[in-house]
Amino acid sequence: MHVAPQPAVVTDARLLRLDPRDNVLTVTRPLAAGETIQVAGHRVVVAQRLPLGHKVAACAIPAGGQVFKYGVAIGSATVPIAVGEHVHLHNLRSDYLPTYLRETQSDYFQQHG
Repeated sequence: MHVAPQPAVVTDARLLRLDPRDNVLTVTRPLAAGETIQVAGHRVVVAQRLPLGHKVAACAIPAGGQVFKYGVAIGSATVPIAVGEHVHLHNLRSDYLPTYLRETQSDYFQQHG
């Protein structure tokens, strides 16, 4: 599958795009809730603390849209994700491995032993 590179626009130096095809950016130092970051030309107020290595959306990602990191799909958005929003287990599911949620973990183990 070919994925087009994301447009090169102003993005905060505290965020790193690992591959031009990525639609998420990696946090290079912890960000506190309330800090303002620049993502693809948008000023975004960080809603919650973002630890080192976590991801934020480099562009809007629709529900069901694939999430790319390292230039490859790492999963799909479970809900629409706005530019600069934290991308993690609450809005991303793996397309390769089961995603364990507290509500569904016991159901998974009952079904799969």
